[in-house]
Amino acid sequence: MNIRNLFLLAIISLVLAACNPSENIAYMTNIDEIPSAELAAAKVKAGDFTIRPGDMLHINVSGSNEDAVKPFNKVQYISTLGSSSYNVGDRSTVFYLVDDNGNIDFPVIGRIHIIGMTKLELEDYIANLIYPKYLTEKPNVECRIQNFRVFLIGDFGHAGVVHAENGRLNLIEAIAMSGDVAASGLHDNVLLIRTDNNGQRTVKRFNLNDARFLASQEFQLQQNDILYVEPNKYKKRSIWSAGPLFSFGISMMGTAMSLITFITVLAKK
Repeated sequence: MNIRNLFLLAIISLVLAACNPSENIAYMTNIDEIPSAELAAAKVKAGDFTIRPGDMLHINVSGSNEDAVKPFNKVQYISTLGSSSYNVGDRSTVFYLVDDNGNIDFPVIGRIHIIGMTKLELEDYIANLIYPKYLTEKPNVECRIQNFRVFLIGDFGHAGVVHAENGRLNLIEAIAMSGDVAASGLHDNVLLIRTDNNGQRTVKRFNLNDARFLASQEFQLQQNDILYVEPNKYKKRSIWSAGPLFSFGISMMGTAMSLITFITVLAKK
């Protein structure tokens, strides 16, 4: 094999080393093997998040008598400047911020401790505090979290912060909203980091190839969860090889080949 062919082979080898072969990128390959009873047992109530310090809540109390429930809704009237007059009447909802001790100050009722409650538990709790002490009929209470978010870092299509306006998000939804896990990401080792109400962190690993993650208690995400996908070894290698050193090596090989070609032509004359 002559020198020119050796250089060509070296360039091909470098290019192949920079590629990122995909491994285990198929989701839920054993979905047909999971008993339906196992999936049914993991059923969760939609949007039933757990309340934590720092949560920003919108709580609305409604009933057949609007005047009667009005004192239990925390709203303020803000002023807006019109083109020629001073108008009052645009309403802006004031959210409830859960303090570090897990409390909120609720109109009429006063301070209530709500940390650790689920959305549905809080709605029922407030309704029972109001009725029958203050109202003659049980009101409807609706709670929504305004700052539900999940952080996605690592080898996603586009990593970043995912917001859920409806206060609910599961693992598959978060991955889809991030543009999917990249083909070069480790689908069988997705890391979930969660902080509980006491500030303790827990770690859970998911194998997206194995459909059993659908039955996991952590499948339904909580606010401020962190998901991390590690790149595979080929991606790690390409990050190094595709840097300045790789570019410099390709450039030098190209120059050397041109020089060898030029010398070879001159030698034949």
